[in-house]
Amino acid sequence: MDQPEKIFLDARELEHPIPLERAIHALRELKENNYFYMIHRKNPIPLLDLAREQGFNIFSKEDDKQTWHILICKENDTDLEALYDV
Repeated sequence: MDQPEKIFLDARELEHPIPLERAIHALRELKENNYFYMIHRKNPIPLLDLAREQGFNIFSKEDDKQTWHILICKENDTDLEALYDV
């Protein structure tokens, strides 16, 4: 299978509610062969809950710089942890 295409959003400097709005828009546009990758200064629980309710595959991890990496895709068999950029 080909490497999925990344749709990236750096939300660390964006003010609420812009990160959530942009993330929801990106999830609506997701195709089967791509994934959404957001970095944020906090864990976006409302986004994760919404994505979970919609049946998306989710990976969320905080790095050693207190930056959150959130990866979301439609495919449940995609290994999002393998796509995580340290």
